[in-house]
Amino acid sequence: MGVPENTKGLILAMASSAFIGASFILKKKGLKRAGAAGTRAGVGGYTYLLEPLWWAGMITMIVGEVANFVAYVYAPAVLVTPLGALSIIVSAVLAHFLLKERITKMGIVGCVTCIVGSVVIVIHAPQEHTLNSVEEIWVLATQTAFLVYVVATISLVLVLVLHFEPQYGQTNLLVYLGICSLMGSLTVVSIKAIGIAIKLTLEGVSQIAYPQTWFFLTVAIICVVTQLNYLNKALDTFNAAIVAPVYYVMFTTLTIIASVIMFKDWSGQNVSSIASEICGFITVLSGTIILHATRDQEPSAPQPQGTVTWYIRGDSVKSSEDERLLTLQNSDYPEP
Repeated sequence: MGVPENTKGLILAMASSAFIGASFILKKKGLKRAGAAGTRAGVGGYTYLLEPLWWAGMITMIVGEVANFVAYVYAPAVLVTPLGALSIIVSAVLAHFLLKERITKMGIVGCVTCIVGSVVIVIHAPQEHTLNSVEEIWVLATQTAFLVYVVATISLVLVLVLHFEPQYGQTNLLVYLGICSLMGSLTVVSIKAIGIAIKLTLEGVSQIAYPQTWFFLTVAIICVVTQLNYLNKALDTFNAAIVAPVYYVMFTTLTIIASVIMFKDWSGQNVSSIASEICGFITVLSGTIILHATRDQEPSAPQPQGTVTWYIRGDSVKSSEDERLLTLQNSDYPEP
């Protein structure tokens, strides 16, 4: 008796998350080395392309993505995508030991909360609807509801790239990851379509001659390249221990929304199962908020009581410990 297809999908998805979680850290270390030797990726540099460690992370990510791609062939997207929570644990633990990005006790609670939410989603995930040709997928992709989602997604990406990135890209994590996640949702549905086409072709029903197959492949390539570009910027600019979970939550949420709209994953499910999945999403989101709050507190060290602070010209601050550094300029303070 062979292994059930859903089990194969679960195993591949878990392996994929482990590889992808490790790739965050390898790429981060490569980006830091490249930034020390040239222009940082966060400000438009591409020195990281000459860094072997970044390529090691890239290869690890490709292996993870290939495993993820195959997982979509065996299991529905609503089941495969939430298992990306495993990458949060892998990246957070490796960041703690290799990048010295401290993970606090509350950070651990946040990671566990994300996992619990993902498990709830997996348990109540619907069964995949059987599709017999890429033409059937095309009909789903051109339905009004999904076309509205595609137009809204592309419009938001353009707004983020053209307006928000120049002003807030270096200070707001959600700009880069918003672009990655929005494009990622389109990537997944395209990869799902390609996976089904490959599976049908291997079973003897060739889908290569259909132009829809090549259209989905083109969309997937464009989306993947865009994702990688902005993910590099996010990793180079922000803490990897925060990039991974936030990216996971945004990407998972948007992907499941896209999958539900296009493939009608919730069709036929009862209200209890759908409510359980929504609760799973809320649980995952709560875990991310905990991680955010924990990280925001780390850089802030409480000032000792009795601290005296001077403001010089409104643009610099000196404490009592720095009193010896203060000087008076004759032009600012004329002698009586």
